[in-house]
Amino acid sequence: METIIIAGFPGTGKSILTNEYRNLTSDSDSSKFSWIMTEEGKVRNPDFPNNYIEHIKSLIGKVRIIFVSTHDVVRQVLKDNNIEYVLVYPSKNCKDIYMNNYKNRGNDDAFLKLMDQNWDKFINQLEHEEGCSIKLVLMRNKYIKDIPFIKKILEVEEEKLHNGNEERKGN
Repeated sequence: METIIIAGFPGTGKSILTNEYRNLTSDSDSSKFSWIMTEEGKVRNPDFPNNYIEHIKSLIGKVRIIFVSTHDVVRQVLKDNNIEYVLVYPSKNCKDIYMNNYKNRGNDDAFLKLMDQNWDKFINQLEHEEGCSIKLVLMRNKYIKDIPFIKKILEVEEEKLHNGNEERKGN
């Protein structure tokens, strides 16, 4: 199975698509790899981002789409490992929508503050990103699920799965 890696900005709909297409996608949340709990509390994992890239590599060929973080260190380690990826992020003028979505989905105050204070900086970095295969900017009220080629890939793959299941039932 050919795998597409999508580096998606927070709130672009990675988890929603993963929940809808569990057999075809993986939402590889970098926070599960970048932090560890110690006696002192939550600290950066010294193995990050190498542990994260190894996880991503282990999924290649097993799922159709792997959603990954847009963090600069993640994008760099993808490039260092010659792993092609599609970069998806919102237009800068979508901040109000995304901030509202973050609040509604239950993100904590620290995350809300980080995104509010750094929105322009994060989007500027992505606008100037080099080395990704494709760069897609989401306009207002558009999410990864609205990208035509992503919709088509998932529809085709789901049809294949469905037809494969039907064939097995018939035998």
